[in-house]
Amino acid sequence: MAAGLREQGEDAFRRLFKYYKRRVPPPDFSGVLDFSGPEKNLKVLIAPLNAASVSAKDVCKVGLQPVSKWKAYTLAGYPGFMFITDPFLPGWQRYWAKQCLKTYPQKPNVCNLDLHMSPEETKDIWERSREQLRLKCPGKREAKSLLEKLRWVTLGYHYNWETKRYSAEHYTTFPVDLAYLSEQVAAACGFHQFKAEAGILNYYHLDSSLGIHVDESEMDYSKPLLSFSFGQSAVFLLGGRKRQDPPQPLFMHSGDIMIMSGSSRLLYHAVPRIIPNLEGGPLPSCLEGTSTSNNQQSNEGDWEICSKYLETSRVNMTVRQVLGVGQSFPVESDRETREGIQLSSYPQGYFMETN
Repeated sequence: MAAGLREQGEDAFRRLFKYYKRRVPPPDFSGVLDFSGPEKNLKVLIAPLNAASVSAKDVCKVGLQPVSKWKAYTLAGYPGFMFITDPFLPGWQRYWAKQCLKTYPQKPNVCNLDLHMSPEETKDIWERSREQLRLKCPGKREAKSLLEKLRWVTLGYHYNWETKRYSAEHYTTFPVDLAYLSEQVAAACGFHQFKAEAGILNYYHLDSSLGIHVDESEMDYSKPLLSFSFGQSAVFLLGGRKRQDPPQPLFMHSGDIMIMSGSSRLLYHAVPRIIPNLEGGPLPSCLEGTSTSNNQQSNEGDWEICSKYLETSRVNMTVRQVLGVGQSFPVESDRETREGIQLSSYPQGYFMETN
């Protein structure tokens, strides 16, 4: 069924998106490419990495295995696309998931809750949610905590959903740890001068999806877009340069990293479906265990809250460089500046779609 839909030219992307999003009858996932599976696929090629460009000591600081141990792939027909299957050291996915849930939503970073709540109400989303999440009963309908109402957080240059632009005035310091992680991964993939300047964190639940779009708001397309996933799995649709080009469906599992660069940097893509852990347990096995680093080891009380959240959710971090060397933002009028700083909701049909 899915293979047939991919062959139908015009608007094939939208049809395949709806196919994997539907609940009744459920879609057949056998056509979804799984980079972690043992089966061979003629489209999947081994991607070269520059192991000599980053030291094992440097990548270990952010919880990554030595680059020589990474499993990296690309797809025939998608030059510049790269997929790395879970290169994290044991326990370190916990650290990054906790950063997404506890640290990065804190002020002065911006989130969707700021649209209709006061700064005081969104000052510490984690603390206002943790007890409610801890006591939550599986399968029981209960009021959502603030953390469960979180849909996005922006970092560094804050993306404006209405104007689809960044601006110099709407900026806060980018997290040092995430910048270092991103720059190490970029260097290993051949991008030695990558500078992490903007991040968008997406928070998905089992009924969430991400609409068809292309990331084209950055001013320098020669730099890659990096994507990190934690929690439940997702079906990701990788399309072409035209919206109607039929996409390739693939799984993104917890710990996977995706890189879009070169001619793949401006491809249309979407996430139609979040899928409960394919291993059968509440959480993927890669989220078990703790970090061997005393400095980064997750507090067990914090992890209890994180794990409760991730049993029905997925967190994705996308990191990008906004400006190229010597580039600066165009001068804006006072009115444009005010509009650029003003928060706005997702444009209809563009970002988060929920059943």
